[in-house]
Amino acid sequence: MIEILKAILFGIIEGITEWLPVSSTGHMILLNEFVKLDVSEEFYSMFQVVIQLGAIMAVVIIFWNSLWPFGKKNNNAPLSDKGFGAYIKKDIFSLWFHILVSCVPAAVIGVLFDEKFEELFYNYTVVAIMLILFGIAFIIIETRNRNKDAKVTAIADITYTTALLIGIFQLIAAIFPGTSRSGATIVGALLIGVSRTVAAEYTFFLAVPVMLGASLLKLVKFGFDFTGQEAAILAVGMIVAFAVSMVVIKFLMSYIRKHDFKVFGWYRIVLGALVLICGVAGIIG
Repeated sequence: MIEILKAILFGIIEGITEWLPVSSTGHMILLNEFVKLDVSEEFYSMFQVVIQLGAIMAVVIIFWNSLWPFGKKNNNAPLSDKGFGAYIKKDIFSLWFHILVSCVPAAVIGVLFDEKFEELFYNYTVVAIMLILFGIAFIIIETRNRNKDAKVTAIADITYTTALLIGIFQLIAAIFPGTSRSGATIVGALLIGVSRTVAAEYTFFLAVPVMLGASLLKLVKFGFDFTGQEAAILAVGMIVAFAVSMVVIKFLMSYIRKHDFKVFGWYRIVLGALVLICGVAGIIG
């Protein structure tokens, strides 16, 4: 029962930090130092990635109409007026092609060097530095963009060049833990003139194939031979992450319509400093 309660706590932290640009990895590292799951290192390495599947489902459900490319109802860009083509949504297929372009850099590098990057960079020093650096980036970019009109104000306005540039920023997060996948892609999008709401929404969409692929890769490497306790921990963590993500995604989309991302920048700097202090003090290592 204690392990299930811990899994609930991990699910809450995942559901909150996966979508807010504050680094789920940084929070998971801190949480794992104080609330350790009674599982093997191999299982925990898999768990902290696969728990994201619950968060992904929240995106799919909330944005279903924007992501599902089939259906005659509300089809603003049918392939044809009649027949099977009337059920194909060209605009959503176009969105998925752009998302795939954004995924290419991280997918290629992640498949080839995932374990090497984890060995080299998965430590509190790198996490703290990336938390602070991208926190500063949020503050600088939002200050620079003050009173400036965004160049890209709708998902449909994202070009393949813009998609690729956002994908390159996502690659930074794939290499350096603590960057935050959502943080990196939002910073990159803001830097090239994408509006806050479009940057956040595109980041949510981009998470679906990226996190699904990363989760499946971890599952395959771990295998599917779970103990009863491990299966329960994973299931509970995913369910809680899903429920919390439903709330957090809606909150963030509402928040950024009236506010900028600076508060998250300051939070990242404080958290990064806390991680460094805990590391130097020997609390984490």
